[in-house]
Amino acid sequence: MASFVLRLRASANSFLSQYEPIALLVAPLLAVLAARAVRSFVGILHERGLKAASIGFFMSCIKLVPAVRSYIDAEKQKVVDKLQSGGQSKRKGWRSELPRSGVGNGVIDIMKEEKKNDVVWQGKCSGTVYIRGSECEGHFSLINEACSMFAHTNPLHLDVFQSVVRFEAEVVAMTAALLGSKEKVSGGQICGNMTSGGTESILLAVKTSRDYMRAKKGITSPEMIIPESAHSAYDKAAQYFNIKLWRVPVNKEFRADVKAIKRHINRNTILIVGSSPGFPHGIIDPIEELGELASSCNICLHVDLCLGGFRLPFARKLGYPVPPFDFSVEGVTSISVDVHKYGLAPKGTSIVLYRNHDIRKHQFVAVTEWSGGLYVSPTMAGSRPGALIAGAWAAMMSLGEEGYLENTKEIMEVSKKIERGIKDIPEIFIIGRPDMTIVAFGSNVIDIFEVNDIMSSKGWHLNALQRPNSLHICVTLQHVPVVEDFLKDLKESVNIVKRNPGPISGGKAPIYGAAGKMPDRGMVQELLVNFMDSAC
Repeated sequence: MASFVLRLRASANSFLSQYEPIALLVAPLLAVLAARAVRSFVGILHERGLKAASIGFFMSCIKLVPAVRSYIDAEKQKVVDKLQSGGQSKRKGWRSELPRSGVGNGVIDIMKEEKKNDVVWQGKCSGTVYIRGSECEGHFSLINEACSMFAHTNPLHLDVFQSVVRFEAEVVAMTAALLGSKEKVSGGQICGNMTSGGTESILLAVKTSRDYMRAKKGITSPEMIIPESAHSAYDKAAQYFNIKLWRVPVNKEFRADVKAIKRHINRNTILIVGSSPGFPHGIIDPIEELGELASSCNICLHVDLCLGGFRLPFARKLGYPVPPFDFSVEGVTSISVDVHKYGLAPKGTSIVLYRNHDIRKHQFVAVTEWSGGLYVSPTMAGSRPGALIAGAWAAMMSLGEEGYLENTKEIMEVSKKIERGIKDIPEIFIIGRPDMTIVAFGSNVIDIFEVNDIMSSKGWHLNALQRPNSLHICVTLQHVPVVEDFLKDLKESVNIVKRNPGPISGGKAPIYGAAGKMPDRGMVQELLVNFMDSAC
């Protein structure tokens, strides 16, 4: 055996003696680098597909040419300037330092003047403002007064501001009761916290699911799977918390494709997602089927009820066909629900709920080695505005079940009226079968983004969607008195585009259309980042 090893050694030395020593040192390093490059490319190919990966590689290569890079940057800036629509010029004259002397109570007059620059939003915006009327009357006045009473409070100091601590607990409990906490199948341990909005609620649910599954199953390379209709907050969570994200196409009905989601589940999967309803088309995903899948695979299921949480329970009581969507479904581990939407609370109020305390405890951050003392915080924020918690509690208490039922009845009727009105316009069609108060519509014969530009010129602010190109209106109490105006203006806008196709001066249809067709999604991403960087 020893002689064989010696002969093998001599043979290897003889073979390698023909090469330069430096080559023998560099070759393994180059081989490792090449292997890593191939592995990276295979990973991108698996994640994005051959077409997207090839386009991305090609664009990266041509951008290495300085002249090409400069041309692309210049063209991108033109698009950003177009999206800004004079936003930079409006910033001229904005204050950049404190006044030498304070203006005292005169600041209110200054603010009133600035407020006049806001666009007219009463009844004209998709979603945005959910409370009926204007800021100086009715429910608006009630929550404003409630907020002002507690503007100085912070639930971080729970021993000092015991009132807002109680308000938060009661808001969470009342909301949980709407979403199945009283059902036996829920387990009787539903718990949660208030947050600053739907995005924070989703971020916390994702972070909690990641840490829960790490403790439960030892997953250290977490992945989550969402339908492409799921909110962009999941993309944000994936970036923030280093989670691999799989975005799966929806089925022909624009609902989450459970079979497609199942195909992506592996040993690193921590979470799958469903929406009730989804933001783009107002369609409820098959939560029961997703719950069965999550249970069988022993993974988490988050249900996004940011839009539906304060509508679906009441729509069901009114007799509308609402499929199971909450903690009454086995397998649902967390839910996000916005109180500042159909809950009619002040902006900046949402709730994240968990099936039990064993899951929620992974949401908290506790610090024991800080010189400032022991620290524990339930949400992403440390200090939180007690005023908003008080405003949410006041909104829910003032309306009660009967108030929410009455509001839901009005909004659902208006939504159905808009749905029927759109069906009467032959050039456009409704996407899917809306389950709630969002109605999305597109067209195969005219440019729907040109319709959006005409509607914008009439003062309407709708949401532009992609895949497919479409628009939607999220119906609120603001739309109840103006539904006929909306349908009239929509029909007129469609006819204008039909008679005179082509972009209008100052319109954004060419940009929306180009972005939807642009194969290099990395460039679209750069455009969005540049736009935001210049806007804030």
